[in-house]
Amino acid sequence: MFLIDRELEALTAFRRDLHRRPEVSGEERETAATIVTALAETKPDAVISGLGGHGVAVVYQGREPGPTVMVRAELDGLPIEEISEIAHRSEIGGKGHLCGHDGHMTILMALAKGLEQKRPAKGRAILMFQPAEENGAGAAAVLADPKFADIKPDLVLSLHNFPGIGLGHAALRTGPVNCASRGMRISLSGKTAHASTPEDGIAPTFAVASLLSGLTALGNNGPLDETYTLVTVTHAWLGEAAFGISPGHAEIWATLRTLTDARMTDLVARAEALVASEAESAGLKVTIGYEDVFHQCSNAEIAVAALARAMDEEGVSHDRGEGVLPMKGSEDFGLFGRVAPSAMFFLGAGENHARLHNPDYDFPDGLIGIGAKVFMRAIRNELG
Repeated sequence: MFLIDRELEALTAFRRDLHRRPEVSGEERETAATIVTALAETKPDAVISGLGGHGVAVVYQGREPGPTVMVRAELDGLPIEEISEIAHRSEIGGKGHLCGHDGHMTILMALAKGLEQKRPAKGRAILMFQPAEENGAGAAAVLADPKFADIKPDLVLSLHNFPGIGLGHAALRTGPVNCASRGMRISLSGKTAHASTPEDGIAPTFAVASLLSGLTALGNNGPLDETYTLVTVTHAWLGEAAFGISPGHAEIWATLRTLTDARMTDLVARAEALVASEAESAGLKVTIGYEDVFHQCSNAEIAVAALARAMDEEGVSHDRGEGVLPMKGSEDFGLFGRVAPSAMFFLGAGENHARLHNPDYDFPDGLIGIGAKVFMRAIRNELG
């Protein structure tokens, strides 16, 4: 391990400070400022702020020309009230670092300290603190930012902690590891009428009833292979909260989920066709919008090999995550795979640890050193 106990203790305190002050997607201004201030002590060769929103990238330049290796973490917390008795619990009402992004950021801070001590022999090591992962907007915004062209990587690595896997054990595989998903918002508009004469209006009632079951039926929720589809209706409303009005408006929210982007394209087409058919039959106007759009996250073979070698050399046990990977949940890291070979590994937070997004979740501090040494070994293997 390239860090001594005193440094790991300081990093643990840093992580807990981040945990106290969570900021949700798109609002990570204070978190980004904290990261920039802390990174200044490691004397990076370049700091890029405001990347795709509040994103931060720091560059550690090697002595000789060579490839660019990027390691990515996330800045944002969740709009969930933390329910916990820990001393460093969230001080911000209704918000919490309940997915472990505070820990992921701290792992990159550990890397910064190691890169301060010893620069790469060649190329560049870049630490990417990405905004807005939780709503799927951050990676796309970072990649679209003109400033990203200056730090375009040749290899991108990441991790996510994973409750349900033994503490410190890693799951790593080539191919799909996270599903594609998107939120579909369906708005149906007709015409209100008096409740005693519903025939004078155009009510979306029967269309809503049909779509609640019809949309769900589009998914098979079967094995996680290329045919996997799932449609989950998450929210719906109809009309006004009044007994005297026959409704004229309704809205349905549904989450569409597939293992691959190609399957998502097919599912979107089928869902939109179903909505259009029901709206036409009922004489309703319809609008459809999409939010929280996540593309599939798939690990490239060359990136997986780099992580597997690093784990073997650092004595971190790992397997292919049978029964765990791929995950039904989504991750916007997959977009980085469109610009360079990329891979994410999943680092066990403990078999009985509180699950991600649980109100009592907290990142296990023991993973800071494990994650950092895997990434540092991978960087040294690639860049010297």
